[in-house]
Amino acid sequence: MSVQHTVNVELGARSYPIVIGQGLLGGGYDLASYVAGPDCLIVTNDTVAPLYIEALEASLRDRTSTSISLPDGEAHKTLSTMASILDALVTAGASRDTTVIALGGGVVGDIAGFAAASYMRGVDFVQVPTTLLAQVDSSVGGKTGVNHEQGKNLIGAFHQPGFVCIDTDTLSTLPDRELKAGLAEVIKYGAIADIAFFEWLERNMDALAARDPAALAHAIRRSCELKAAVVAADERERGRRAILNFGHTFGHAIERCQGYGQWLHGEAVAAGMVMAATLSDIDAADVARIRDLVTRAGLPVAPPAIGASKLRQAMALDKKVQRKQLRFVLLPKLGEAIVTSEYSEAKLDRLLAAAA
Repeated sequence: MSVQHTVNVELGARSYPIVIGQGLLGGGYDLASYVAGPDCLIVTNDTVAPLYIEALEASLRDRTSTSISLPDGEAHKTLSTMASILDALVTAGASRDTTVIALGGGVVGDIAGFAAASYMRGVDFVQVPTTLLAQVDSSVGGKTGVNHEQGKNLIGAFHQPGFVCIDTDTLSTLPDRELKAGLAEVIKYGAIADIAFFEWLERNMDALAARDPAALAHAIRRSCELKAAVVAADERERGRRAILNFGHTFGHAIERCQGYGQWLHGEAVAAGMVMAATLSDIDAADVARIRDLVTRAGLPVAPPAIGASKLRQAMALDKKVQRKQLRFVLLPKLGEAIVTSEYSEAKLDRLLAAAA
């Protein structure tokens, strides 16, 4: 058994642990202790279920479990898919002591969490993320929801999990494209909050891309530590938590304009981070460092040809917009971030023109 690391998300009575390690599923960790009631509903998808649902069920010991498998992909992150989970809970006779367990990537976690927040006005929820992006980002912090055809994650709720179980062995079956997409969110943490971590990524990106277990474990742990600290300080994104959206104003707009699922979330965020860095008042050399790191991760550094006006229209529905004014997460210097409506319109026009 490998070394296990625990990162705590400190939210008072709703605090919870993130446990990171190898071999946690299939009996390597006591998941059943986080299922307070006698039964649970496992929400997974058609890709992950054949790989890991049996191991998860074995970890639940004497708990009664039923499951629902969703179609895979961002295109299915909809209200109708969420309704199918609610239907499964009703059919199973779920009560307020039922626990919903999300087994899969960010789409599964977001939809399952929203269903858990909605069923009987809220039941317990456990995250078992199986993609790098979900492990370092979407499984932590309690943001749940679904997309609307007019914008990403416009419908949802804050609903914290009671436990996050990150079995790094699940990354062994992750396609290369999905692994690269997860690296975008890892890079984000260094760029916005920890210059030493950014420098570590510069030294270790090749090891991460090659799936070195020690490098991945460190990247996941540090990413979770950084996100946990931000969430503890601003759970409902009234202020500082918005810095976690670095690159996302552009990235979400790219996803919507392309059609959900054409670019993976991490791919869109990667291009968005380079765009946001360019819009920031930082040295050109630091913008180049971000672009180079994104390139080394095998990710895009510019938007696709979707049209400047179309991209700007999509950005108008960003959740950081206030009084119809666009706000961006920008870098006053590499390793620090702010949310601001102070930016160069001329620079923004040039960036959007690149999508023409």
